[in-house]
Amino acid sequence: MGSKLRHSALLTLGAILGVAVTMQFSALAHKPVENGMPLDSLRQLAGVYGLIKSTYVEPIDDRKLMTHAMSGMVDALDPHSAYLDQKAYRELREGTEGRFVGLGIEIGQSDEGYIRIVAPIEDSPAARAGIKAGDLIVRIDGAKVQDMDIDEAIKRMRGEPHTRVVLGILREGISTPLEITVVRDEIVQKSVKGKIIVANGAGYAWVRIAQFQEPTVNDLAVKLAALARERPDLKGLVLDLRNDPGGLLQGAIGAAAAFLPEGAEIVSTNGQLEESKARFYGRPEHYMLGRGEDPLTKVPALYKTIPMVVLVNTGSASASEIVAGALQDHKRAAIVGSPTFGKGSVQTIRPMANDTAVKLTTARYYTPGGRSIQARGVLPDFPVDENADGDGLNALRMREADLKSHLSNDRDHEEATRKEDITAQMRILAAERRRKPVEFGSSTDFQLAQALRHLQGLPLQLSKRADAVEKSGTLAQQAH
Repeated sequence: MGSKLRHSALLTLGAILGVAVTMQFSALAHKPVENGMPLDSLRQLAGVYGLIKSTYVEPIDDRKLMTHAMSGMVDALDPHSAYLDQKAYRELREGTEGRFVGLGIEIGQSDEGYIRIVAPIEDSPAARAGIKAGDLIVRIDGAKVQDMDIDEAIKRMRGEPHTRVVLGILREGISTPLEITVVRDEIVQKSVKGKIIVANGAGYAWVRIAQFQEPTVNDLAVKLAALARERPDLKGLVLDLRNDPGGLLQGAIGAAAAFLPEGAEIVSTNGQLEESKARFYGRPEHYMLGRGEDPLTKVPALYKTIPMVVLVNTGSASASEIVAGALQDHKRAAIVGSPTFGKGSVQTIRPMANDTAVKLTTARYYTPGGRSIQARGVLPDFPVDENADGDGLNALRMREADLKSHLSNDRDHEEATRKEDITAQMRILAAERRRKPVEFGSSTDFQLAQALRHLQGLPLQLSKRADAVEKSGTLAQQAH
């Protein structure tokens, strides 16, 4: 199994409402299909195909029709299986490599139909041009953003290196739109960042993993070593996995292994294929994607023992849930925040002809204690809202159990998003529209402040939502 793993890239990626899924680039053997193809059904499919070609109101391209047929067949299985055309397959590979040509911005959609800048990537073309978090993109090269969907907007902002794009920007406090020219360039996404936070004279490390990519384990090791050099007397660590949608499984294994005893079990998988029935441990052959020096040899020994908190929320999915679940099961860290998304299945990326691929769910994964996270998530030991006065949009965000045709949890009951009445939903949305987005790691980050209080042995302000407290473990019940 080790040799197979080294030559494949196990993933927890793929976008569902901004949340990634668990996949693997693989050439694993196919299970033989009994009794061949269903000929009657194939004849029926051919009949439908012929009917569309001869009768539909306007001519349909053969390739487009077949692509839709393949997409429909795969998409109907579950929310994370999909047929990937050339564009989708290319973007998937770019995401896992952490490189693409563009502007270097994290984006979302505003209520008005504009594109909201969540944050410019550090030292990106957007950051150098003066784009700021909270800005709204209203035009791209003169075209109204409200007249296009998010995919078209992204396509317009991407392009060839060293070409220009002009953005119309609305910025709070400025009455007229700004025009900012940004020069496209290759973006190298940094999935790991961190800093020292001083609280009551003591130093604590804050490390954020935004997504699990190919360089993540090495980048994490380098960052941990740098923080230990900056503050050798660290009193604790906060590992921030909020809004981390997933990524490479090897990255998740390596990240968990950095804080656990050598060789500790991190995750197991189970599916139809014999190769999908596996256990993964904190060993180099399970987290290294190639040959070379083990990156975790750079991590100072103190990170195996210092007090630790993992921050999660509803946007924490897949690979980030693997890390949180492993650290929770091994009792290595306290989990603080909101229940996670509940993405507990593995997707295999099987390359097809013409640079296309199929992303197919092939296994469920389980924590070291045997828990299935699928459609349930990791429940925090200490449920803490995003803000002091409530959990904001986390209370309304969809989770895996809310998705149509989601894979069931085969070991435990499922946890869907709490069903608020419409009045409560509108009240939350109105309040959040007036609130500035949370800047993770800042002095106004309420959940981070509560994590630091836990590391100092101080009481936490627990969630105001009764259901979050009821679902939490005994640790939360003991908090003051």
